[in-house]
Amino acid sequence: MRTVLARLDEPPTLAGVGIGVHGPAGHVDVFSLPDLWQLHLYDYHADLTVDGTPYSIRPGRVSLVPPGSDVRYRYRGRSEHFYVHLRLGTAGTPHRIPVIQPAGPELDPLTARFRQALAAWPRTPARAAAEIWSALWRIAVLAPPGEPGTPAVHPSVASATALIEARLAEPLTVPEIARAAGVSHNHLTRLFRAATGETVVGYIRARRMERARHFLRATTLSIPAIAASVGIPDLHAFNKACRRELGASPRAVRTARSRPDDPPAR
Repeated sequence: MRTVLARLDEPPTLAGVGIGVHGPAGHVDVFSLPDLWQLHLYDYHADLTVDGTPYSIRPGRVSLVPPGSDVRYRYRGRSEHFYVHLRLGTAGTPHRIPVIQPAGPELDPLTARFRQALAAWPRTPARAAAEIWSALWRIAVLAPPGEPGTPAVHPSVASATALIEARLAEPLTVPEIARAAGVSHNHLTRLFRAATGETVVGYIRARRMERARHFLRATTLSIPAIAASVGIPDLHAFNKACRRELGASPRAVRTARSRPDDPPAR
């Protein structure tokens, strides 16, 4: 599967958003966009060739084609798709994304993002760009990365970390997280250690302390409110956790304020 490298740390600049209608004027289109990426969401069957490599278009597939590519479409009748022509930034980590892939369970959210972008374009281009930026990040994680030696995050670990982030303020146990992720307690423990290098409990503790440090230094929330917001409402326990993980009491952490070189909580 051919992939492209796309940098997504900056919002895209959109040059055009719309619904392309093809087929009635001829069943073959051959063209190139010298300076723009092409993002398409399909709802029909057709054949696509990008720089000589053939692909099959099917309903529910999404494609991302880099600038300067020679593109050839062969349609089987009237064909309509969402399209976005855009420029991507040059900063940040490149993400390896297949030229074309199934949207799978992300199809409905992606369709909603495209529709919102189309409704916003061109009256509010910033809103349209925000919707497409969100869509690009969803597309970037549809398939595992293709870099050798870079394992994909196991779906159960991704589900578990998402649950943890959403419920840091609540009591959490490893068995309930494992049930929500669809695996056994022991299996989740093994997967988590392989993916993060630490236990589930250790990960929860670190994330709570990262959130606590952020709230202590970036907000004027009371210390009891912060303690409750990270799932440690007992102030004595919260004080001990801060001293152990952040190296100081909550008041001292707050007084120090935020520094860009702060190490992560451990």
